[in-house]
Amino acid sequence: MTPPSPSPPPRRRMLALPAVCPCEDISPGTLLASLATLSADVAAVCDVDKLPALRSGAGVAVRVAGLLREFLEEVRWAAGAAVLPGGSVLGMSELHVALQKMRFLLEDCGRKGARMWVLMNAEAVASELRVVLGSVATAMDVLPAGVVAASDDAREIAALVSHQAWRAAVRPDEEDSRAARSVRSMLARFRSGITPDAEDARLVLGRVGVASWWDCSQEVSFLEAEMFERLETGGENDNDLVLISGLMAFLLYCRVVLFDRIDYGKADEPAPAPASAPRAASYLARINPEGLQCPITLELMTDPVTLATGQTYDRPSIKRWVKSGCRTCPVTGEKLRSADVVPNVAVRGIVEQLLLSNGVSLHEPSSKHRCAVDKTASPFGAAAAGGARLAVAFLVSKICRGTPEEQKKATYECRKLSKRNVFHRACLVDAGAVPWLLHLLSSPDASVQDNAVAGLLNLSKHPAGRRVLVEAGGLGLIVDAVNVAAKVEAQQNAAAILFYLSSNTDYCDEISRIPEAIPTLVHLMRDGTYRGRKNALVSLYGVLQRGASSHGKAVSAGAVAALASLLSSDRDDLVNDAVALLARLAEQPVGAAAVLSSSVLVTRLVDFLGASASRSAKDHCAALLASLCRHGGDAVVALLGKTPGLMPSLYALIADGGPQGSKKARWLVNEIHRHYEQRPPPVAAPPAGDRVIRVSFSFFWRNV
Repeated sequence: MTPPSPSPPPRRRMLALPAVCPCEDISPGTLLASLATLSADVAAVCDVDKLPALRSGAGVAVRVAGLLREFLEEVRWAAGAAVLPGGSVLGMSELHVALQKMRFLLEDCGRKGARMWVLMNAEAVASELRVVLGSVATAMDVLPAGVVAASDDAREIAALVSHQAWRAAVRPDEEDSRAARSVRSMLARFRSGITPDAEDARLVLGRVGVASWWDCSQEVSFLEAEMFERLETGGENDNDLVLISGLMAFLLYCRVVLFDRIDYGKADEPAPAPASAPRAASYLARINPEGLQCPITLELMTDPVTLATGQTYDRPSIKRWVKSGCRTCPVTGEKLRSADVVPNVAVRGIVEQLLLSNGVSLHEPSSKHRCAVDKTASPFGAAAAGGARLAVAFLVSKICRGTPEEQKKATYECRKLSKRNVFHRACLVDAGAVPWLLHLLSSPDASVQDNAVAGLLNLSKHPAGRRVLVEAGGLGLIVDAVNVAAKVEAQQNAAAILFYLSSNTDYCDEISRIPEAIPTLVHLMRDGTYRGRKNALVSLYGVLQRGASSHGKAVSAGAVAALASLLSSDRDDLVNDAVALLARLAEQPVGAAAVLSSSVLVTRLVDFLGASASRSAKDHCAALLASLCRHGGDAVVALLGKTPGLMPSLYALIADGGPQGSKKARWLVNEIHRHYEQRPPPVAAPPAGDRVIRVSFSFFWRNV
């Protein structure tokens, strides 16, 4: 069983406090009720005793929030139906903003996966918390006497809140500072390539509450997301990246070395319902979903962001708007001084709750961090490099000399380690992981085999990994894995390895020389699952880029019939890939002859050319038809000329297609014109009495 990956962290950045000030015309009574609810949320937002750091400082903040709740409830009870003074809105608005920020800070302190980050940034968090408590004290001091003196109890509680908020000594605990120093010491050892003391590492993990493999994975996932977020926004020179990468290396080392067992169970435990769940359900019932639609696309905003004008849009929509050259707000028409956007965490939270209440989860975009992975080829700091190398050396030792259980864990760690980090892939290749992973393809344990294939897939994305795999004689083993791997996922991943190997033309020749390689891919393309077919299509497309012999083997294995059946698939991407592969097959005479052997297939290709919405697919289809004409001669040209609907599709492609597609379409039109212009006129005279109107094809084609 493969454990699921930890859930992605919330979109709000750590220590980003996007508080929203209440509107100016809000009534004092409404604002007071909102404050009472907010203070109750802040008081219950986290368990102070389980925080990784700043437990005493967070305890002060929670006590202040609890006192505020009592004060506000006392004011509400004492005021009754009386109208609060209008001047109270200013002070209560400041208090509302301060409480929002306090809630965000306490959430950050208790956020799952951010324990090590909070420990190492305890000073910065403490500074923010001191500022927020100062804002609370200031807001309490400027509240009108009509609010503070609503009753004797309210006056006493208000004085106590102000006193505690002003005098709160928020600073990292001594244990926090000691643990942070220990982490810095171990990072220094990483920089020198020295293994840190395991007991010291356990003490640090115990201080922050990381007690299992799963806890460690959550920490790594959080730090990885923080790193990618900075890389995506052009922060390669961000000083925080050195610390983040070093902490990731420390936690990866601890996960690999200190925890002998991958705890699957904790991943499946349902998260406890928040205390505010009943209130959330009640306000969700009153929300109009149309208010959560993007003003541009009128679709639900899954990634809402706010412009400087205060209007909220879905991020992809407003990005396209700005990229198209528009420099005004779509709703207000106001000129944009800046195209910067700020994530609207409040709206995103409402959207998530609304979807979850209907049994739908809001997934992160699948392409997230894809570009940032390329920026991980070099480590950010010597500590990150040293820690990764030590962890990898430990893993390779367990793969080659460990017990079956140790090998099982080590192969999964290799798979996980190499998934989204180019430097980690290079470390594994340099440490000699590839030959040992190839050896484990024959393991009787299906999980070991599956993880070994997945690890090799990740390493095949690295040029050195591909070279070592081929030099170690792994091509035949990969082809065998496509055929006989115990798990379907392993077969699919093995086919994907062949795709990455096919990027090198020399490796294509090596693959095609293996007798079972091309028939195996054709079989997977015909009978596999969606992902298996997808991987087989792109792999075979790469393998066929060299030599006519490969085309002949594909035709003999039944590739054309398998591709013809895929043209009826309800998955557009499979259909498009099938047309592209047919075009590659038809580049050689043997492939073109196989396609032309089915007149029905040619008709379906013409229909596809007119119906497809994909420009690249139309380009491939035009190239395919051109290859058929080139190898089939005038007979094929005549057949296409008689096919209804072809000419309008070709003219449309000439006008709107890509460069290659337009070129092929123009060539096809010229060939059809040439064929009919050169055809001799009929010899037989028409029957007497019949009027015959002769229209030359040359005139017809010139005037279409």
